[in-house]
Amino acid sequence: MELPREIERITKGMPCAENRTGMSDARVLIYPELVLKILPDRPEVQREMRMLRWLEGKVPAPRVAACEKSGDSVFLLMTRVPGRMACDAALLRDPDRLTDRLAEAMRLLWETNISDCPVIRDQQAELAEARLRVEKGRVNMENAEPSTFGPGGFRDPAALLCWLENNRPSPDPVLSHGDFCLPNVLFTDGGLGGFIDLGDSGVGDRWRDIALCHRSLRHNTDGTYGTVIPGFDADRLFSALGVRRDPDKLRWYLLLDELF
Repeated sequence: MELPREIERITKGMPCAENRTGMSDARVLIYPELVLKILPDRPEVQREMRMLRWLEGKVPAPRVAACEKSGDSVFLLMTRVPGRMACDAALLRDPDRLTDRLAEAMRLLWETNISDCPVIRDQQAELAEARLRVEKGRVNMENAEPSTFGPGGFRDPAALLCWLENNRPSPDPVLSHGDFCLPNVLFTDGGLGGFIDLGDSGVGDRWRDIALCHRSLRHNTDGTYGTVIPGFDADRLFSALGVRRDPDKLRWYLLLDELF
């Protein structure tokens, strides 16, 4: 693969490996101290760069080293976040500690001052983007939970979108990761290494982070992704965060995510 000139200059001679963890449509190349994301040229790429620059000095996250466009793709080169993904087998085998660390990481985001945050990812913004995805046929129903569409569920993405628009929960705005799944949070032996894949971050509802983290804990331990951890209780996340489980908000944000 031919890299843009500046990316090639910076990475020349460095060994790299491709990372296939996760469900995004980005191609990710891992270098010793850098990460290169190759993405379709969409608005969320510029959004991610704005957020990465704003997050510097606030929370541990990648720094932008270079960004170039070539054809229909954007090449985003960033510093590498240290640590292991929260879905690492060794971390999953210590569920109480892992849940506590995830709660601490989430609170770090929520405690960040959002008064000058450059990106808004509230319900209005999320639903507007979801509507665009539905209208353009970009919703992959095969990646949805088995109960979301079909008998007992919604007829199609348009029906789900209509339900979401008519059943919005009360918002609770914080700095939200936007995709708080286990592969996007890295831990070192000493604590939080940092957050990655911040293209959906911005001012948003804390319950989107809670819902996606809770689902990710379940799916990474119930065999959905191949790993079974007997006795893993994802509900412990609520007590670690000091919040009461809210089934309605959990359902709304999980259903919203089915359109992305």
